[in-house]
Amino acid sequence: MAEATLEGSEPVDLSKHPSGIIPTLQNIVSTVNLDCKLDLKAIALQARNAEYNPKRFAAVIMRIREPKTTALIFASGKMVCTGAKSEQQSKLAARKYARIIQKLGFPAKFKDFKIQNIVGSCDVKFPIRLEGLAYSHGAFSSMSQNFFLV
Repeated sequence: MAEATLEGSEPVDLSKHPSGIIPTLQNIVSTVNLDCKLDLKAIALQARNAEYNPKRFAAVIMRIREPKTTALIFASGKMVCTGAKSEQQSKLAARKYARIIQKLGFPAKFKDFKIQNIVGSCDVKFPIRLEGLAYSHGAFSSMSQNFFLV
């Protein structure tokens, strides 16, 4: 088993990761349909760690500690779960939110769970020249021109 060790990092199994680079998942975004209409005001008043300000945003924002996630719960019964570090954690968190809604007396189900987005990062051990990258691979990239003069 070939291993490579970079200064200040864990050994990397090069048979699994030939480049020596291992991406780390940072955030998983998933959606689920609870398949029932919800009274958001009632949910916000009865549930812990829930906030609802309809003038600001048309969903209840609810948080749980394990897995550490945030859910956006809409009156339509649709829910968005963010903040999980793995697909399994995202599904578990979404199930926990659905269970909370059930315990509040709503006939919530767990339909059409889907991972919508995955964000990962990695240290490539060298500087990335973004302008050159965008120029060389313009068909696959875009860059905003947000420059601030001091």
